[in-house]
Formats: sequence, structure tokens, C-alpha cells
Amino acid sequence: MSVELAIDTQLPELSSEEILRYSRHLIIPEVGKEGQQKLKAARVLLVGTGGLGSPLALYLAAAGVGTLGVVDFDVVDETNLQRQIIHGTSDVGRPKIESARDRIAEINPNVVVVPHETRLSSDNALEIMRDYDIVVDGTDNFPTRYLVNDACALLGKPNVYGSIFRFEGQVSVFWAAKGPCYRCLFREPPPPGMVPSCAEGGVLGVLPGIVGLLQATEAVKLILGVGQPLIGRLLTFDALGTKFGELKLRRDHCPVCGENPTITELIDYEVFCGIPQAEAEEAAELAQVPEMTAAALKDRLDRGDRLTIIDVRERHEWDIVNLESTGAKLIPLSEIEDRMVEIDSRDEIVLHCKMGGRSARAAHLLRDKGYDRLWNLRGGILAWSDEVDRTMAKY
Repeated sequence: MSVELAIDTQLPELSSEEILRYSRHLIIPEVGKEGQQKLKAARVLLVGTGGLGSPLALYLAAAGVGTLGVVDFDVVDETNLQRQIIHGTSDVGRPKIESARDRIAEINPNVVVVPHETRLSSDNALEIMRDYDIVVDGTDNFPTRYLVNDACALLGKPNVYGSIFRFEGQVSVFWAAKGPCYRCLFREPPPPGMVPSCAEGGVLGVLPGIVGLLQATEAVKLILGVGQPLIGRLLTFDALGTKFGELKLRRDHCPVCGENPTITELIDYEVFCGIPQAEAEEAAELAQVPEMTAAALKDRLDRGDRLTIIDVRERHEWDIVNLESTGAKLIPLSEIEDRMVEIDSRDEIVLHCKMGGRSARAAHLLRDKGYDRLWNLRGGILAWSDEVDRTMAKY
């Protein structure tokens, strides 16, 4: 059963140029001239211009969505280019919102881009979202997902959701006025750190293209009022198996969209997701382990000091770049308890990972087992690349 948005505006006329541009739409009976006018009248807010936001912005602009709001506060980084196709090599260092605006204008100059160069928060979400018909969530963190969901529920707007990780993706339409919302599926966020980010766990570069296009398709269907939107359904995609799956969703006494909601205003989503507490615990954990800078480690190695350097990253990370030339040995964090026999407690030990977090946890494990001559390499192997050997690859 199709669901159509109530776009409260007189449908705009199409110019001769637009009729030619959208001719392949106009000859589809389910779209036609009126459908294209609806697309032109529609206002869609994209939260993020990263992996998911890139194909979303490109295809919604090409389809003729008249107004695209874009929320982003980040700058383009080289590590983005493997999947964030709206940005190019020449955009590295530029604000993503500027790069996206320029690319959208190149795709379709008829589209009005409304930039919101800010971090979406409880203070500004309702004000930003209020004037849009649809919100499309292209974020990659739990506080913002819950924020987008709750703001959309309070405003009565559809939230076109997508998420990606490594080889898997999910898509749904959460619309509290017509079906379940994100909280009906995920009542509570996972403990901080349990679900790695793309930066920590990686993502296949083409995956956000697939998931983002599915999100764009759902947004276009909602505007046109055609087809069966993913309301009450969660579509899953496994890229390795090239398999789609579907889960039925229902309202689940939800605190935001249930019969007796307990959440009637936006809250502090960082606190809700446990971020401040987790950061404080991590900071306390790091503070308990003596740190050594990369420059200090290099000086001691040059002096000939006897140090045991242990890399606690995974094998595939070691294969990218490593400190084997310094005598470093690979013992992944997941294996360190089983391989303590390989570590002499009488040695002075320097542990490192990519940025310092995992090696701090490894240091705590070893200290609990009686190792007391421990150092954590501050900033991990990335710091070594920055401070000691700038020719070393970074990832």
C-alpha cells in the first residue's frame, strides 16, 4: 500500500529545460508531469554527506528534488574518497558541505541546496528539520541516529534510515505517524565501543552506494506516493552473499511513539548512549598506564636500550604497516591472554596499536597478570608516522 507525503504547496510548473531533463521520468505513468512537479516541490534534508549521503545527494538531485538541505560540519579527508563519491581528490581539506554543494550544482543546477554547516544537536534539530518533508539519515553514530529518530517522531516526519558496516547494510523508513520508529527496533543503544565505527572496522567502498541508493529510492517513492515504502520493514543486505533479507517491525511500547510516550522532548543523546561515561572511563584507564611518545621511543631505540615492542593490532593491520624494523612483535589484543608465555615479565615492554586505545587495554590485562614494566605508545603507530617516519603509510 503506497503512502504519499502531504506536500503543502502549490505544485510548481516545469520549464522547457526541465521537461527535457526529466523526460525519462515523465514518460513513466507512475511519475508523469505531476509526479515530477511533486519532486520539484519536495524538501528533503540529508543528515551527513559521507558514504550514505554521497549517493543520496547525487541521485536525489538528479531526480529533480527541488530543495536539498544538507547537514554536515566535517572536512574532506583522503580516507573518505574510497566511498564518499560526492567528494574528489581536489576537495581534500575543504568543508564537505561546500564540496557537496558544488557537485550537486554540477549534477542539477535547478536544485536549491540549503547548507547547515553545524553538528546536529538537541538544540538545533527541531528548528532545522521543521521545514523539510523528509529527513534522510546518513550518519554513522548512535547518538545522532536516536536524535534524528526522536526529532522526526516529534515533528511527524518520515525518517529514511540506513546503516552500513563492512559488508552489510540495513534500510528502513521510520515514520511514527504511520508505523514503528527506530526505538521500536533498538530500544537501547549498545554499550559504547561494542560496535566499531567505519574507521575502526572498515566498510566495503561500494556498500554505501547500494544502501544509499535504496534510501534515495524510498525517499522518491514517498514523494510520489507510489509503491510500498519500507514502513514496518527492515531490509538487510549482505554484499558477500549478494542476499537481501527482510524483517517485519512493529510498535513495541516505544517511549517515543507508543500510546503513552515518556520522551516528549529531545534529550542529551551523548549521555543516553553513555558516551561521556565511556570517555571518562577510557581517560582514566589511559591515565593509569605510563605513556611513551614516539619520539622518546625512537631516542631510546637509538641509544640501544633493550625494549620489547608489542603490536596489539590485527594481522591485516600489521600487513598494511608495522614497526617490524624496530623488533616489534605482533600479538593481537584478542590473543594476548593466551600468549602471555611469549612475553617476558622481566622486560621493559612498549605496547602499541593504531591510536593507543587497544594497547592501553592490553597494558591493563598484562598489569593484572603481574607485568609492571609497561608503556603505552601515545598515539600508536599513527604517531610514529607523524613524529618519526613520515614516509610510513597511514590508514
